[in-house]
Amino acid sequence: MAVSIEVRDVYKTYRRDAQEVAVLEGLTLTVNPGEYVALMGPSGSGKTTLLNLIGGIDQPTRGSILVGSTDIAKLKGAQLSKWRSHNIGFIFQLYNLIPVLNAIQNVELPLLLVKMSAAERRKRAQTALELVGLGDRLNHFPRQLSGGQEQRVAIARAIVSDPEVLLADEPTGDLDRKSGEEILGLLEKLNTEFKKTIVMVTHDPHAAERAHRMVHLDKGVLSGAGAR
Repeated sequence: MAVSIEVRDVYKTYRRDAQEVAVLEGLTLTVNPGEYVALMGPSGSGKTTLLNLIGGIDQPTRGSILVGSTDIAKLKGAQLSKWRSHNIGFIFQLYNLIPVLNAIQNVELPLLLVKMSAAERRKRAQTALELVGLGDRLNHFPRQLSGGQEQRVAIARAIVSDPEVLLADEPTGDLDRKSGEEILGLLEKLNTEFKKTIVMVTHDPHAAERAHRMVHLDKGVLSGAGAR
């Protein structure tokens, strides 16, 4: 079942030596269940910080972040890690595949954190790879795959635990136009057919147009949050 994301009056400040650097200042954003939102803005505007906060990789200095009914700003340590592994799938610009593992072994990795038999892990990883169109590349290593195929493996890894939310940070930034189009089509499919709630950071207006809505972040402040 699709879930909503509610970022409420969130501040994020980092300390650099004796200096405080404010990245997000009172930011509020609502993403409806099953919505696909593109987040745009200049480098250093706080886009990746916001994505990391929604995914529980980082925590806000102040404010609340509700994913479904869970305020993840209140979760700590092992509790937060467990929540993240069940609810969030991350897709990055760099695929972060392990070179010595083949495609199916890379996709199985998140399932090692879950109590599951080896046979069930393999079955789920194979299903995820088939869903992204790589059912015939299970035993290929990253060096044997194109950039677009590596990103598909990374997406399979992100969805293998069936998370409710996908967070994509420049998922087409390292790809040529054709491969990028294929990845955007795959994200659209995951949104429309599998009801995944997606937040995607991108610099590419063409990629952003594939989302339901574009929001702009500049100097820690959101604008243009209306539907396109």
